[in-house]
Amino acid sequence: MKENKYDDETFLEKYKNMPRSIYGLDAAGEWQIFKSMLPSFSGKKVLDLGCGFGWHCCYAAEHGAATVYGVDISKKMLEIAHEKNIFNNIVYINTSIEEVSFEPDYFDIILSSLAFHYVAQFDEVIKKIYTWLHTNGIFVFSVEHPVFTSEGKQDWHYDEQGNILHWPVDNYFMEGPREAIFLGEKMTKYHRTLAAYLKTLLKYGFTIIDINEPKPTPELLQKHPDWKNELRRPMMLLISVKK
Repeated sequence: MKENKYDDETFLEKYKNMPRSIYGLDAAGEWQIFKSMLPSFSGKKVLDLGCGFGWHCCYAAEHGAATVYGVDISKKMLEIAHEKNIFNNIVYINTSIEEVSFEPDYFDIILSSLAFHYVAQFDEVIKKIYTWLHTNGIFVFSVEHPVFTSEGKQDWHYDEQGNILHWPVDNYFMEGPREAIFLGEKMTKYHRTLAAYLKTLLKYGFTIIDINEPKPTPELLQKHPDWKNELRRPMMLLISVKK
């Protein structure tokens, strides 16, 4: 059975209190860059894999998408997505990314935000995504950066006084599961190298359009001075490709 931490009441309550959960996309530090990588949604069929509370689905519908499908393994997150949804062309599907199925050449745009590091079989998922897209279809996704996922526990090294020393990078080339701590809870994530992400996309025929490693803008640092340490290592990797 696929791990589904987001239906755990304790974890979900913590996640619901994150700024991006309360205020939506504009509270996500990477959103402005991710948004700039998205194509026009006007008249398009869109799929969001790992849609969570449905923020990206609503954005696509608001910007003219013809139909939007949101897929997530968490029943509780989709219940909240339904509550937030004011559009009649969004369909939410409660299943895992690995198990969902669609007809070939069905979608114009597929996107995913911070979900694939929970997926064990990335290769198989990318293979399916390629078949689901029309020719010239666009696929945009974000994941936790390989520098962020490599060591496992996803925390800084500190000195005896609790000051940050550095971010640990270890076992980088040993791909596979990591036991991470997120919001104080243990969960399994999957580490892959940067080359693994890119070569899997190329293997199935995608053409790479853009790659970004978001960092806080001066404006964000002014609003959130505590984010200054986010300039010391990449936390996220954003990739857009075309079929």
